[in-house]
Amino acid sequence: MIYLKLQRNLKWLFLFIFSTTFFLFETTAFAQGQEAQIKKVLMERIPQFPKIEEITRSPMNGLYEIRVEGDEIYYSDADANFLIQGNLIDTKSRRNITEERIDKLTAIDFQSLPFKDAIKIVQGNGKRHIAVFEDPNCGYCKRFEKDLQKVDNLTIHLFLYPVLGQDSIEKSKKIWCAKDQAKAWKDWMQREVLPTPAMSNCDALALTRTVEFGRKRKINGTPTIVTADGVRVPGAINTAQIEKLLTEGKL
Repeated sequence: MIYLKLQRNLKWLFLFIFSTTFFLFETTAFAQGQEAQIKKVLMERIPQFPKIEEITRSPMNGLYEIRVEGDEIYYSDADANFLIQGNLIDTKSRRNITEERIDKLTAIDFQSLPFKDAIKIVQGNGKRHIAVFEDPNCGYCKRFEKDLQKVDNLTIHLFLYPVLGQDSIEKSKKIWCAKDQAKAWKDWMQREVLPTPAMSNCDALALTRTVEFGRKRKINGTPTIVTADGVRVPGAINTAQIEKLLTEGKL
């Protein structure tokens, strides 16, 4: 009797597992088919639309997230009849879903940064850490540097990122090859004085490696800031914003 009851229980358990697995498979297949259809329709209707990297369901029913070229987000209905560009806000939690998604997509693992290719600048006790990608000819970088100098107890990992032309490369080489790199950087950014002469037999391949690293991670402008939490902030921000970023992890 116990054996027959056990058999029946196992039979129902098998049917439950099978039906659940089949349902999940069908749901996944449908979702994948829907995403492929959205992509197909958009490519047909808007040939100039940027390359679609990924299509996923958004937290809103019937709305799909379309990610193009790294971190740009659009939204579409299931039939791709409507395309939306803008922020998706969760009114219950008061969260900006789009902003959170972009932050996640653009985050950089701080520990993965090639620190050997950075200039280390310590202010105060240096307990807090931040990485910055800057071009020596970037006007916004010079403005940002003035505000950054006012932040105390900070270690700055400066990555020379010469992307504004050959002159930027030459200036970066002189700064990188200076006997005191941190002083050379400050002298140029604050007083426009370049070091001379540079160290002999200097290996400046770090600059090439930094540019390659930045391009792979779509660092498209300077300054670009990366916090110890991996938050990426493009553009110059003021002293108060830097402090808030270091304290709260956001602007």
